[in-house]
Amino acid sequence: MGEKRGSIAFFTTYRPPVALDIYSCPLRPKSPSEELKMTDGKSYNYDGHYIPPAALKFIINRPELIPEGIKDADVESGNVSGMVFVSERDDLETLQIAIQTKSSSHTDTVSTKVFSVEDVYPRSDGVRMEDSPCIAGVKQDTLVYISTKEPAPRRRQPWTAVYKTNLKTGKTDRLTPSLQADLSPSVSPSGKRIAVASYQRKAGWAGEIQDLQTSIFVMNVEKPFNRRLVVENGGWPTWGSEGVLFFHRKVDKFWAVFRVEFTDTFVSEPTRITPDKSNAVTPVAIDATTVAVATIRKLADFGIGRKKEHYRHIVVFDSVIKKPIMNVTQVTKPLADHFNPFVIMDVGTNTKRIGYHRVNTDLIKVGENIERQFCKIKSPVPDIGLFRLSGAFPTFSSDGKKVAFVDNEFKSVWIADSTGLKMVFETEGPNRIFSPVWNQNPGKDILYVCMGPSFAADKPVDIALIPNASEGRQHVQQLTDGFNNAFPSTNPEGTKLVFRSTRDHPEDPEAKVKDGFKNLYIMEDAEEGDFGEGRITRLTEGDWVDTHCQWSPSGEWILFSSSRDKPTGAPRKDNDLDAGFFALYLVSPKHPDVIVRVFGSGDDLSGHVNHPFFSPDGRTIVVTADLAGVSVDPISLPLVEQSGRAYGDIFSVEIDKDDIKKNENVKEFKRITHSRYENALASWTMFSSDDPNSAWNLQFKGEYAPSCPYAPPNGAESWHMSGHICIAQRKC
Repeated sequence: MGEKRGSIAFFTTYRPPVALDIYSCPLRPKSPSEELKMTDGKSYNYDGHYIPPAALKFIINRPELIPEGIKDADVESGNVSGMVFVSERDDLETLQIAIQTKSSSHTDTVSTKVFSVEDVYPRSDGVRMEDSPCIAGVKQDTLVYISTKEPAPRRRQPWTAVYKTNLKTGKTDRLTPSLQADLSPSVSPSGKRIAVASYQRKAGWAGEIQDLQTSIFVMNVEKPFNRRLVVENGGWPTWGSEGVLFFHRKVDKFWAVFRVEFTDTFVSEPTRITPDKSNAVTPVAIDATTVAVATIRKLADFGIGRKKEHYRHIVVFDSVIKKPIMNVTQVTKPLADHFNPFVIMDVGTNTKRIGYHRVNTDLIKVGENIERQFCKIKSPVPDIGLFRLSGAFPTFSSDGKKVAFVDNEFKSVWIADSTGLKMVFETEGPNRIFSPVWNQNPGKDILYVCMGPSFAADKPVDIALIPNASEGRQHVQQLTDGFNNAFPSTNPEGTKLVFRSTRDHPEDPEAKVKDGFKNLYIMEDAEEGDFGEGRITRLTEGDWVDTHCQWSPSGEWILFSSSRDKPTGAPRKDNDLDAGFFALYLVSPKHPDVIVRVFGSGDDLSGHVNHPFFSPDGRTIVVTADLAGVSVDPISLPLVEQSGRAYGDIFSVEIDKDDIKKNENVKEFKRITHSRYENALASWTMFSSDDPNSAWNLQFKGEYAPSCPYAPPNGAESWHMSGHICIAQRKC
């Protein structure tokens, strides 16, 4: 058994519960039947790019593809075509090549076979995320793409860099300068230059949430690179010609697409080509004056039924008249979101098509529940397993026999154990459930949950106890009496419980800005709380936020996240959210004055290190943090109501489990996940995900359905299908 130190589970937002696939349609489609699926329906597939015939001929002649028997003439005639895209089929978000072959007897029938780029061009890049593939070079002999395989030189900076791989030799080189981070590369028509969205002008990522405020740089694919700034404040560049770029930019509250002309010595003023008060993003140029964009004509409130104008659709704009000239996906799939268009050249007919990705709604029958699964992920640490739960806040019992989590509506609690998968509690009304946690004593079948407005720090939130949780549906027992209380964790004996609360920080109801200060407290009786003979002891004290606490497996320490070292003069708020400055701390429950700061995000402690969790052996802490910034342009993903600020990915830090003082300001950390999504809320069990003795892992092959069907009778996508996390109207 390889996973000797157990398994880490986590939750992901932005990622749709229904798989994504890549599709295409003619530039002026006439009916839904003209939409073609470009991928094979296995796993999640997205962010495609057409492979020109010259490049495809290099690929099919690689040793790994020669057995397929594809001839150059098949490519030249258009009977065989190719696409490079991102897929999750290898338990990572990495590049794949799709080879499409037309049937000799049925011209409308196309078979698709997929190959990993890593198999065709062997390399040892390890665990990483790849994105934005495109073909470059005068001979179209170069694959350009983004990878996170190399750490950034500083904390809280993106690991995203542009690389190129020669399609003939397999040689790979980095194009992004060593101290910079780039996104969204695009190749010029000549193949000689690329444009990137870069943080270079502003010295890195500074915690931006949706609008990254990158700038566009242009550079040569070959030396001398002659990298130079072309556009300040722009993202997602695409070439209309050798001297024309389109890009998107946020203006006030809306996103728009712009066009800029430039030479070696001149750059024009960017011209907006999409209308006010509507959103247009992720452009792809068709020619120097025509561009396809993803648009949302009218924003809808999360959770309500949407109409055609509320969906993200592909529309073609003429930059001369600054008006739309063609609806694309409104014809083929009017009640669905479509993402990240790209241009495909059909060699056989000498016509252009538009490609894009969307949720594969063919996987769901009308009125059925959306199925959710446990999903294993490739781990960078050989002796630690890694998997994603589609439910939020995964938590394991200390004996590893049970796992509990909350559904994506934050309305019900589920448990997986040897008897299967079952809902054990569901709340009615406006309240939500979050942060379930097992009592650490395996002899006590007790689950704790938090109930209230889960993302409203100034509203009352209570901690409740679910007795005999694994036996089925139960009533809850409230443990707190007023204030905002959350994130409970018991000592190993299961007799005491630490939690965070606002109880000694009353808010002025007239104050325009709420302080939201919270400290840590201990319930001396984990089954009585504020009631009966229960007694509450204050553990920490100060005008800051102490939160996300967990008792160590040894019982000697309590781990928590805190803003206590936030610098004087730091802003109270950032983008109407907390200003960050959360770092990781250890405190002794027996000696509350013994507190050690273990780990922060940015050099000045800016950023977020949150939701810490001990490994079962107490040697490692796993956290959710923004240590690697963001890895894709967030506006290219579905909008998410609940996640105002992306925490980022899962990281781990090694500690000395015997001497608390040796854990002060730990320098080294390890990145566990690499994702375009937001990975958060990690939990750790002592058992391997391959251990036949741990009952919960039997559910890897099973599925659970949320308590409310999400597939509307009219076949439309609901918010949930395309990754939007929201609280929908509940009618069942």
